Amino acid sequence: MAELLTAADVQLMQELAQRVTATRPDLVNSDASFGELAWNWGRGHAVDGASWRRRLWFAGGDPVAWGWVTLPRRVRRSDGSVTDVAGAYLAYQVHPGHAELVDEVIAWYDDTAGAVERTVLPGAGDAFALERWAAHGYVPDQAALGDTGSWTQLNERDLTDVEQPVLPGGFRFRTAAEAGPEAAVQAHVDAWAPTTYTAESYEGVRQTAPYRADLHVLVEAPDGTMAASTIMWLDEVNKTAEFEPVGTHPGYRRRGLGRAMLLHGMHLARAAGATKMTVACLGAPGRPEARELYYGVGFRELSRDAPLSKPGTAG
Repeated sequence: MAELLTAADVQLMQELAQRVTATRPDLVNSDASFGELAWNWGRGHAVDGASWRRRLWFAGGDPVAWGWVTLPRRVRRSDGSVTDVAGAYLAYQVHPGHAELVDEVIAWYDDTAGAVERTVLPGAGDAFALERWAAHGYVPDQAALGDTGSWTQLNERDLTDVEQPVLPGGFRFRTAAEAGPEAAVQAHVDAWAPTTYTAESYEGVRQTAPYRADLHVLVEAPDGTMAASTIMWLDEVNKTAEFEPVGTHPGYRRRGLGRAMLLHGMHLARAAGATKMTVACLGAPGRPEARELYYGVGFRELSRDAPLSKPGTAG
């Protein structure tokens, strides 16, 4: 039986992410980056951990590939809604020097997921992996690739010339260290409602190795509402930092808060030692909002996912 994913596993997976980032950042897909691994593990393991399975591959004691499967589960959101997720999803990464292991990852995924529908997001620039996925019966996921689909792109910019942020009058920047856990949780819930995020989720995030409360930024409105928030994940090895997540309260959108917060965050990241910044967003033509925000502060596409699926089989 495949083993459950642990915090120690995530740190090994982040180690591989750092090594791939150092040589082939274009091969780091949206769920395999240093920051995304911490965020996904931290916010979800208390609730969804029982549906997670993992396997790691090593060479000379170093992690060179991993797979993280999310099996069918029931999702409960803050508005009381419940969704039954019937399919399986795989996040994975293979070091480019061990590309042949992708066949083992695929075989392990098919065996672990069983007869349900399977989805996966290899990088669009990973021609070898795409060929191998196709050989195992995976095809482009047309729903995800549609005009309003869910495929993701990773964006990057350097931090050599970052303009100064400007907030509307009465608004101010805070950190989670200053604002406290309750405010940090509420800021995320307000921006992303309905959501599965809770105080327990945030406690998991805070316990991840790279989390820093001084790099968790909020924008406080004149009435005390936390109107926007983001977490920055600093990869000290590669001197890069990643925004994940980024959100604004619906009552405070279109006031320039997100733009100011991103610029302020980049100044903080640079002061912490980062020379580059990354952020992921939806790439579909019909979902331009976040992409336009990030392009407006200097980000440009580095890589994109190529969503694939394989239909389930009757039991």
